[in-house]
Amino acid sequence: MSLEALAQEKFWDNKAQCEDAENAFHARLSGAKASSPAPAGLAAEIAKARQHIKNSLECVDVIEAVAGGAASADAGVVKKLKDLELENKDLKKVTSDLKAMVLKLENRVSVLETAKPAVAAAPAPAKAAPAKAAPAPAAAADDDDEEDVDLFGSDSESEDDEEKIKRTEERLAAYNAKKATKKVVIAKTSVCLDVKPWDDETDMNELLKHVKTIVKDGLVWGASKLVPVGYGINKLRIIMVVEDEKVSIDQVQEEIAEFEDFVQSVDVESMQKI
Repeated sequence: MSLEALAQEKFWDNKAQCEDAENAFHARLSGAKASSPAPAGLAAEIAKARQHIKNSLECVDVIEAVAGGAASADAGVVKKLKDLELENKDLKKVTSDLKAMVLKLENRVSVLETAKPAVAAAPAPAKAAPAKAAPAPAAAADDDDEEDVDLFGSDSESEDDEEKIKRTEERLAAYNAKKATKKVVIAKTSVCLDVKPWDDETDMNELLKHVKTIVKDGLVWGASKLVPVGYGINKLRIIMVVEDEKVSIDQVQEEIAEFEDFVQSVDVESMQKI
């Protein structure tokens, strides 16, 4: 058993007394006389030495605990120092980059400032260009020649203008006449409708008569036929041609659907522009 375990053991506080009592008990059992107890001073010294050992062991435990805490604290401090060192390196790098960028900008600004005077001085010779105004006498001679020109025009020029106007009017008249005789194209649509009856007992001939009673300007009914649907029921397929500007296909469908005694539904089967 280690010293730490012995130091924590409460049983050893009165070990000497227990040993003395045990010896006396065995002596009584054997009928021998009990040995004289140890002197009180010696027992006290032994107890004092044992207490001193116990206190020393406790101090050792405290020192070890403190040392362990200090070691963990030192590890934390070391880690923080390393982090600060890395951060310091990053900041130094950023600072150096910024410094290099500022130096480049200063160099560019200095180059531009030195180049501006040269650019500004270059156009100076161009200002001497107005000195080429020497041909003024020739211009004066031209003015003298223009004095002989009739600014109001001659009779021949006015006659040419009249002929141009006449030709323009004739062309406009010919264009208007051609446009008036041109045939106007009327937009038409060929629509194939499917008219479904209620059942097989619906009189399809009467249904066709009712459909053709719808008469409109721009509506022409075409061919029709019966198409089997199933279970003895036939639907009426009929073609109509409508002028787009005059007749609405939806309106025609609604009017056919109003024959409620014969018609269940009206659908557009196909549609084609003409």
